[in-house]
Amino acid sequence: MTREEKAQVIEDLTAQLAENNNIYLADISGLDAESTSNLRRACFKAGVKLAVIKNTLLAKAMEASDKDFGELPEVLKGNSAMMIAETGNAPAKVIKDFRKKSERPVLKGAFIEEAIYLGDDQLEALVNIKSREELIGDIIALLQSPAKNVVSALQSGGGKLSGILKTLSEKQG
Repeated sequence: MTREEKAQVIEDLTAQLAENNNIYLADISGLDAESTSNLRRACFKAGVKLAVIKNTLLAKAMEASDKDFGELPEVLKGNSAMMIAETGNAPAKVIKDFRKKSERPVLKGAFIEEAIYLGDDQLEALVNIKSREELIGDIIALLQSPAKNVVSALQSGGGKLSGILKTLSEKQG
């Protein structure tokens, strides 16, 4: 790879890092061709982009980026694959599901909405991260709950009140 080609790859990677807030680094070494193909298919179905990258080029792209990747460049050793997704927990779910059949991929680290996660032991925490849409749904449900209670109370209370008035008017009549 020529110096110009490397510079172009670093520029492309820097742009990808700038555009995405959910970046995972995983070790997929040891997977045979069929398993790698199955992993790529699983990533595609989950809306996750998977790319095997050179550690030095990604480290330089992280350096050139405006984002603070903290200690994440330190995990760039050996075979590295970058997983990018719109949803913060999608790559973690793909990795967890795939590991039911295999011991790979191994999570090296992740950058999720400016938070850094290092090591494979963080996988469960990453799986449980809620997406932006899920959080908005939770907030809406919480906001609707008191309103539903008030409306319900008014409706049932109104029914009781009209029943009492009707009974009283019948007794007087």
